[in-house]
Order: sequence, then structure tokens, then C-alpha cells
Amino acid sequence: MTVIAPLPRQKHPVLVLVICCMSLLLVSLDATIVNVALPSIRRDLHADVSNLQWTLDAYTLVLAALLLLSGTTADRIGRRRTFQIGLAVFGLGSLLCGFAPGIGWLIAFRALQAVGGSMLNPVAMSIITAVFDDPARRARAIGVWSAVVGVSLALGPILGGALLQVADWRVIFWVNVPVVIAALVLTAVFVPEIRARRRRRFDPIGQLTVGTLVACTVAGLIEGPRRGWGDPLTLALFGVAVAALVVLIAYELRREDAVLDPRLFRSLPFSNAVVTAIAAFAGNGAFLFLMTLYLQDVRGFTPLVAGLHLLPMAITQLVCGPLSGRLVARFGTRPSLVLACAFWIVSFLGLTLLADDTPQLLLLTLFGLFGVGQGFVNAAVTTAAVSGMPLSRAGSAAAIASTSRQVGVSLGVALAGTVTGIAAGGIGAGFTSATHAMWWTMLGVSVAVLVTSVLATGPIGRRSREAIQDLLRDTGSVQTAEARHSEAEAVSRG
Repeated sequence: MTVIAPLPRQKHPVLVLVICCMSLLLVSLDATIVNVALPSIRRDLHADVSNLQWTLDAYTLVLAALLLLSGTTADRIGRRRTFQIGLAVFGLGSLLCGFAPGIGWLIAFRALQAVGGSMLNPVAMSIITAVFDDPARRARAIGVWSAVVGVSLALGPILGGALLQVADWRVIFWVNVPVVIAALVLTAVFVPEIRARRRRRFDPIGQLTVGTLVACTVAGLIEGPRRGWGDPLTLALFGVAVAALVVLIAYELRREDAVLDPRLFRSLPFSNAVVTAIAAFAGNGAFLFLMTLYLQDVRGFTPLVAGLHLLPMAITQLVCGPLSGRLVARFGTRPSLVLACAFWIVSFLGLTLLADDTPQLLLLTLFGLFGVGQGFVNAAVTTAAVSGMPLSRAGSAAAIASTSRQVGVSLGVALAGTVTGIAAGGIGAGFTSATHAMWWTMLGVSVAVLVTSVLATGPIGRRSREAIQDLLRDTGSVQTAEARHSEAEAVSRG
């Protein structure tokens, strides 16, 4: 159990939010900025499609595997200190990526980047939660945070394209270094140290099984099309993933300080938040991976022009992120979740008609509609994951939500190669029509998420949330969470 020590009222909460958003910008930008450089990396380092998938997924996989451990580490040594270590490691990884002599080295240094990145997002989210103790202000702060998530994911290809117009692909990693230095200085001056009163114990077995489950699942999806689904290595990867899942559930149910407490999933709102996060970021990962290749290799656009085509996606996410935060603060998570799913359905349906000569106006419209859906979903997912949880579990819940996002990106990139067949057949004349299978898949996922979101935000969801509060009740923490929840409802009614 982790009990958070109360913080005195902060003099510069907005500045703390800006600093935390800087770290989020770094991590999220780097998850996508590489997309627009993939054709250049493929030519320069003689990489195939599988190598390109690993260049993206080595980053998101390590992030997903270590986010939960980073949350526990922050509870033990302090959140500001963990945040600073993460910044330093991320900066070192970025510097080394720019000097990578081959594709294998680049994949390895991307993994090092992610080790640092794993210490940033969930820790920054917990800092924001502690600094903004008023429910309405916290919801608005999460809305700003969510806007940065969306914009950074969309602006990555644009910034990458601009840099590639004037420099080598390596510079897209080096630009992180001065931002890291600035963030380190500002963190030391303005961000308060936050520690748990009672430190949670490390859970090496839980951490190992979580990492194994995620890594083997994604590795199987990437290697399956290339090696064959009946290949011994492919079967072994999926077999180990299943075994890791069984061990994880059995072991964590018996552990008090579990790195991933399976009981949290008895809360329907929390479970839906996790599923929605995976679906949203799987769609985002697949969208950016496939559309970057489509715009450059099929349409023949330069990296900058290809990145600019994604500008409507960035703008709509920028607008809809804060709007979603306000909707969540006033009406709860249902409106934002329903709107997100509706816009996904429309955009994916349009993408099933994608052709080599699709009019640019239609492309830009579809990109913008997809961005609206991504903008609305982030604040709702974050709020649904932590609201109603005992404060002692809020950090774990936020870390699981962040992990789900990275798992989603990894699965999206892996599935994009698997479902379309390009991982096995390469990028050829039938690439555009091959992407239709992925868009139909995401359309079905969006409809399913719409149904579960309506259920999770209704009476069934409220009852399951109350049940998990009783199950995880510990002295002082549930009462505080319930008081904040009641206050948030009062704000909504007002």
C-alpha cells in the first residue's frame, strides 16, 4: 500500500504543469517523429519492413514494460528524483541514436531512450495529480496534458519532415538534447519532491511477467508474417506470452504490493479505460505508420509535405484535448468517449475507400476527423482510470493507463504489418488496397469500444466502481478519494 504525503499549496502549479508537459512532449514526439524518417532510415541503413517495425516498437515496448516499475521506483526514491533520472537517460539515448552506425544499433539506442522515457510520463502525471488537488482544476489540467499527448503524437511527423528537409535523419534525435537540459534545470528549481509515506516493495516477478507478456505478444505479431505463423519461434513467442499471463494473474492476486493488481480490473470504468487506451493508440500507431509510408512511397511526397498533410490531425487534437477536459469536468467521461468513438468510426470508414489517387481534400478531411477522435479520448481515459480509485492506488492506475497507451502503439504498428501483409510482402504496387484490412479492423474495434464505454459510464459501471472501493479500502485513502469524487460531482452539477 502506498499513502501519499500531503503537499502544501504550490505557488506555481501552472509552471509545474508546463514542465511536466515538456517531458510528455519529448516522449510522445519521439514515439512518432521517427515515422516520417522511416523511408530515409530504410535507404541509409538498408532496413526491411520488419526492421522498421522494430525501430518503432523497441521504443514503445520498453516504455510499456517499464512504466509500472518506474511508478514503484518513484514512490520509493521520490518522484522528482525519478523524473530527473528519466530526463538524463532519455537525453543520453537520444544522443546515441544520432550516432547509430547500423539498424541494430539504432534499435538498441531506441530502447535506451525508452528506459528514460518510462520514468517521465506516469511520474509527471502523478505530480500533476498531487499539485492540482481541486477536482475541477485537475480535470482542466488533465485536459491540457491530453492536448499535449495528441498534438505531440501528430506534430512528430511534421517536425520530422521539416528537419529532414534541411538535415540528415539523425538530427531528429539530437534536437531532444537541449530540451532535456532545459527541463532538468526547471525541474530542479520548480517541481516539488513527492514521496510516499509508506514505500511499496519492488515486485520483480510481476515486473518480469508484465514485460514478457507485452514483448512476446508484439514480437510474435511482427515476426509471424516474416517467419510464418507455424514457425517454431513464432509459436514459442505466443506460448511464452500465454504462460506469462497465467503466472502474472496467479502471482499478483496473492501479493499485497502488486506491480499490476488484477483486482483493479473489477472496476468496469477502469477496465474500459485500459481497453480504450489500447484501442486508441493502436489506431494512432497504425495510422501514422501506414499513412507515412503511403504519403511518401505511394504519393511521392517529400517528408515535409507528407508531414504537413497530417497537420489537420494535429490541429483538431489541439482544439479537442482541452475541450474534452472541460466536458469531463462538467459531465463526466461519457460524452468524450462517445464522441471519440463516433469520429473514429467515420474516419476509418472513409479510409477503407483509400486509393492511390484519393483527392487531397478528402485525405485532409479524414485526417482531421481522426484527430478529433484522438483529442476527445485522452482526458476521458486518464480520468476514468484514476477516478473512484483509492488514493493509494491512483498512482498504479495512472501507470497502467500510461502502459496501455504504449502497448496500444506497439500493437498497432505490429498489426499494421500483419493485417496488411506488408511485413511479409514488402511495400509494393498493392500497398494502398492492402491497408484497407487494417482500417476495417479498427472500425470494428471502434464500434466495440463505443458499446463498452456506454456500459462503463452507466449504472453498471458505477456499481463496479463502488465495489472496488470497498475491496481496496485502506485507512484514510478511500475516504479522501470519495470526498474528491463528491466534490467533482458538485462541480459538475454547478
